[in-house]
Amino acid sequence: MKTMKLERNKRIKKLAVWTWTWVATMAIATFGPEFIWDHHPFLTPFAIIVNFANGILMILANRDLFNHFDELEKKIHLESLGITLGLAVIFGMSYSLLDTTNLIRQDAEISILVMFIGLTYLTSTLINSRRYR
Repeated sequence: MKTMKLERNKRIKKLAVWTWTWVATMAIATFGPEFIWDHHPFLTPFAIIVNFANGILMILANRDLFNHFDELEKKIHLESLGITLGLAVIFGMSYSLLDTTNLIRQDAEISILVMFIGLTYLTSTLINSRRYR
């Protein structure tokens, strides 16, 4: 039992490292062209490629953690991911329509959708965890 907990903690730490590395490379790719390297024709695409590669590694670390879950945890997260995907598509399309029909003043920003996805996944995981425990 103790080795399972140690293994889980190792996988969670690995996921945390890749997640924060992805966030850092996203910040560098976003702000670097303007504030660090003055839109250099090599550095900007390189920073985006590095960010993309870090994103792939973050996904693989997440998959590695999910593969370590027991059946109940997999069920909880699978349902949460399904709810999140469905709501993200519906919310994202509706948000885009509000923008294209000029029913909202600001442009539809992807950051709003990303925050919505994160909050939806967190909320649905908490609800499903309570429901099944």
